[in-house]
Amino acid sequence: MESFNLLEIANASTRLKMYPFFDMAHYIYTTISIREDIYQTHSSGSPNFPKKHPLSCWFATMFSCFAGGMLANFLLGEPIVSVFEEHQHVALATLVWYLIFYSPFDFFYKLCKFYPIKLVIGMMKEVQRCKKVSDGVKHAMDIYPDSYVIAVLVGTAKGAGTGVVKNLQRLITGIWIPTSNEALQPSFPTKLCLYGSVAFILQKKGIFFDVHENLFYLGVMAFFIYFKLSSLIMHIHDPAAPFENLFSSVLFGGMLDALKRARTPRPASKEKPAGATSDGSMSNLDKSKDAKKKE
Repeated sequence: MESFNLLEIANASTRLKMYPFFDMAHYIYTTISIREDIYQTHSSGSPNFPKKHPLSCWFATMFSCFAGGMLANFLLGEPIVSVFEEHQHVALATLVWYLIFYSPFDFFYKLCKFYPIKLVIGMMKEVQRCKKVSDGVKHAMDIYPDSYVIAVLVGTAKGAGTGVVKNLQRLITGIWIPTSNEALQPSFPTKLCLYGSVAFILQKKGIFFDVHENLFYLGVMAFFIYFKLSSLIMHIHDPAAPFENLFSSVLFGGMLDALKRARTPRPASKEKPAGATSDGSMSNLDKSKDAKKKE
């Protein structure tokens, strides 16, 4: 009976409609991230930037909100602008953008930052992210059934597109920080989309995971939500970091470098005479004492 109920829940989770509520959570989370990024990194450091440059602010927000679909279409050779063909999605994202940036007394922004509401928005955002990763992998494998790399790239791009295009989003608002990008410093949501893409591919190919497709989808969604709550509640922003450091030290020479340093004898340091400076000469105080003794 319990397994039957769980299967019903899994089937219902795959039939969830993302529009409008889950998509709205994604737009809210993305717009808040852009607002805080503009206030922190812009040269003026002033909240007047959205008021002086509303078009730039709106374009950067739309670009980030629909970045996942644009990247996936780009990788698959499909029209990039097709993500904007449904006007109701653009209208909803524009409404969220306006409320986050321009609501009186920042009421809507503060409401979304209220901790219980922030948790709910975060969980809904991860449900939508999981759906996008699953759809991206499925779409890529329909076109390239034997290319796992393409499926992983498309699934990751669709789920973590906002983070991948962050430098371009900053460039639209007049900021350019080339040293901070997902290739150099991948965030955990990007890593999670990568792991989820690999997991969905293995499940679809029947490798390692012999589980009902909907149950597997529910499990991956639960992991996405769990890690988001860990970040928001316990401030564990990258739980994969210890394992990555371990694998990096084993596979990429870190352990060998440590062994070489341990086996290399350190040169014996010569003891300096009391009162000597770094170049071996005596300090002025000691020179004056010595002069007094001679007198």
